[in-house]
Amino acid sequence: MTVSEKNDFQQRELIPLFVVVGPTAVGKTEISIALCKKLGGEVVSADSVQVYRYLDIGSAKPTLEERQGIPHHLIDVVDPEVNFTVFDYQNMAHQSIADIYKRGKLPFLTGGTGLYVKAVIDEYNFRSGKVNPLIRKRLEEILELKGKEYLYRFLREIDPVTAQKVHPNDIRRIMRAFEFFYLTGEPISSQRELTEKKRSRYNLTMIGLTTKRSILYERINKRVDLMIEQGLLEEVKGLLKKGYSSELKSLQSLGYSHIIKYLQEKWDWDNAIINFKRDTRHYAKRQLTWFRADKRINWFEIDEQRNIDPILESICSRVEGY
Repeated sequence: MTVSEKNDFQQRELIPLFVVVGPTAVGKTEISIALCKKLGGEVVSADSVQVYRYLDIGSAKPTLEERQGIPHHLIDVVDPEVNFTVFDYQNMAHQSIADIYKRGKLPFLTGGTGLYVKAVIDEYNFRSGKVNPLIRKRLEEILELKGKEYLYRFLREIDPVTAQKVHPNDIRRIMRAFEFFYLTGEPISSQRELTEKKRSRYNLTMIGLTTKRSILYERINKRVDLMIEQGLLEEVKGLLKKGYSSELKSLQSLGYSHIIKYLQEKWDWDNAIINFKRDTRHYAKRQLTWFRADKRINWFEIDEQRNIDPILESICSRVEGY
């Protein structure tokens, strides 16, 4: 067997995986479901809020009717109080994709949470997926007593590679680097090195969806209005009434945090909605920046008339035997 034949054989052994990404409200769910119908696929959600039960309206979670009989995985997998990490997601996504493929179906990884997507397709190496509360508490004490400048200087000593890439004011990433170091005994930069050495287990077809910015922003504004009409305020009230803390990571997500600020009388209603729309537009812009950096993604622009048939045909043509 020649080197070329060996490479071809190895390529055939990889699990095929369609990846559909793009900014919020662009139409990823619609396209993915249509593709699944044509190609015999199932969806693995890559959305960091849709994993939570009871967070339905604010996460734009597709209803059973909207799913049109297409199985969706990694939706409603944990309760809101669970500290669900990208490490947890990575493991569950790998399992779901393998199961879909074993049953003769084509897995579609669909969503806008960039880190979730990359954790799956790029084999991110997570030596530690959980946070140790004692370590976190001690780091917070040091931060309060000695300040962020002290922590950053210390980070430069234990992990100069990470320190070069992290802004001194980025406390979240600095704290995570220390947590990783104290949990594993290794700098978090070693995680990147191990990741880069790994070869993806998937034969990827990556699709990016976009539309004109004015159209996207209009869709975002309308989506927020629809969430309000569907009862987002009542959904948030119900979560708080069940005893879920407003400080939970799940309830700090877009929409939920804005409604909570209204309920806490930090914002009036109009201000809450204006900020909800604005922050969602900003989030969409960050998503596009993240995904645009990945040159493996083939981009398709959805026109104002939402004519998706040419896009579907072009994508399906990439599948052998279609």
